[in-house]
Amino acid sequence: MRAGQLVGSTYLTVLHTGNLRRAGESEERVTAVASWRDAPHFTAAERAALALVEAVLTPNPHGERVPDELYASASAHYDEKALATLALAIGQVCFFIPLALIGKPRPGVSPAEQWR
Repeated sequence: MRAGQLVGSTYLTVLHTGNLRRAGESEERVTAVASWRDAPHFTAAERAALALVEAVLTPNPHGERVPDELYASASAHYDEKALATLALAIGQVCFFIPLALIGKPRPGVSPAEQWR
């Protein structure tokens, strides 16, 4: 969901918001994702994951997007397999960003009906 917010895709944001709600996430947590840094609803591990998503998707004019300190923070909360899974999940979302930004799918419309 945070990735959709960062890239300005209503489709991805609505899609993942719905997924979170169906998974049983509270409204407080769902609505606080955009302001996660000062929201009390997230664990340290979740904060590390959100920081990682933001680092990957936010251009850094000074070079490196994921500094060693951020990687170390994420590594403190996730073992190697979980960190690799997190990186793959971020990559999977990133794969769909061009489709969402170029194709401009409409929220609530099935993929089969999007581009008729």
